Amino acid sequence: MEIPLTKDKDMTSDTNVPEPSAPSTDIAGMKTETYCMLLHLSQLLNFMSGGVPCLGIVAPIVLWAVSKDKNPQVDQHGKIVLNWIISFLIYGMVILPFCFILIGIPFLLTLVILIFVFPIIGAIKANEGVLWKYPLSIPFFK
Repeated sequence: MEIPLTKDKDMTSDTNVPEPSAPSTDIAGMKTETYCMLLHLSQLLNFMSGGVPCLGIVAPIVLWAVSKDKNPQVDQHGKIVLNWIISFLIYGMVILPFCFILIGIPFLLTLVILIFVFPIIGAIKANEGVLWKYPLSIPFFK
């Protein structure tokens, strides 16, 4: 069913062309998938922020806290990221004492690799609209 355009008295026929709508944005001027991707990638700021040591922990928490009530998808991705952050901190505290007797070094190297790999995989999946739970992540937030 078509709805006919009505003309106002002051308008000419050339001004009845509808204006193009703005691109749909969900959160902070970007698509939800892009925001979730940035949420995952923000964990890598630990290694890229010269003098700010905990930025890779604080930034994902802030991104999640700001938008968790606005979008359930962001809330789910944020919980996954926070579960991984808490999990790798626990794993690191458990592994670190074993490094003094050299048993923990391979485990620590594996953890460092996973700290890079899991956020990248999570970001790729989030950009595709897929919710990917990090393996080895302890589910503190559900």
